Amino acid sequence: MEREHNDRIVALVTGANKGIGRAAAERLAVLGMTVLIGARDGRRGEEAAAAVRAAGGDAHAIALDVTDRDSVLAAAKRIEAEFGRLDVLINNAGITGSGQTSPMDATDQIPSTVDLDMVRAVFETNVFGVIAVTNAMLPLLRRSPAARVVNVSSHAASLTLTGDPDGPFAALLPSAAYSPSKSALSALTIQYANELRKDRILVNAVAPGFVDTDSNNHTGHLTPAEGAAGLVRLATLGPDGPTGGFFSEDGPLPW
Repeated sequence: MEREHNDRIVALVTGANKGIGRAAAERLAVLGMTVLIGARDGRRGEEAAAAVRAAGGDAHAIALDVTDRDSVLAAAKRIEAEFGRLDVLINNAGITGSGQTSPMDATDQIPSTVDLDMVRAVFETNVFGVIAVTNAMLPLLRRSPAARVVNVSSHAASLTLTGDPDGPFAALLPSAAYSPSKSALSALTIQYANELRKDRILVNAVAPGFVDTDSNNHTGHLTPAEGAAGLVRLATLGPDGPTGGFFSEDGPLPW
């Protein structure tokens, strides 16, 4: 995915003003891409973009709330007007539903007592928001000769891992919101990959691992840069790269 300097690869990262999304944006900028930093908070988006530019990268803030249809359409319209196409889309924006508590340790996500409003809110961002953004950006992605879509998921999306009573998730509380939303994202990833294979658009899901972020009250053991490595790898796949897969930095993950 190399182009002349005056024809940079254009990458949009949603939820990119902090955490894994910001780390991915910073790395893509180092690789020479024009990075569009999607953020609900315009001020924070501008601050993140300015920091990337100060480090020598080409970055622009894009106001983008994945749960707001008008915001999504306005972002797509702006990208078309200013850049003409999109080469990389990283659907990173997501919520746990439980504030700064890991959703797999959160008592408010236990299936038998969960608040349906929480489930709806989590799916609105983690599933419906991905559909909204991906569909709005598809006309721009189709203009790219080598488009890549990366959906940021979690090990908790794996039915194989979470369904094993003796497995690594056995000691964690069941989740009726976050984990199922990421499992639904896995299903979406496969279906988009199947549809877009003929367009040579590669679509994959990635689990960054347990990363030190606001979403787990900074209890993760990986740095945001370490967590972002998998996102960047899938965003820069060559033409023979996989599509419709689910990966961690250690390789393929079971569905």
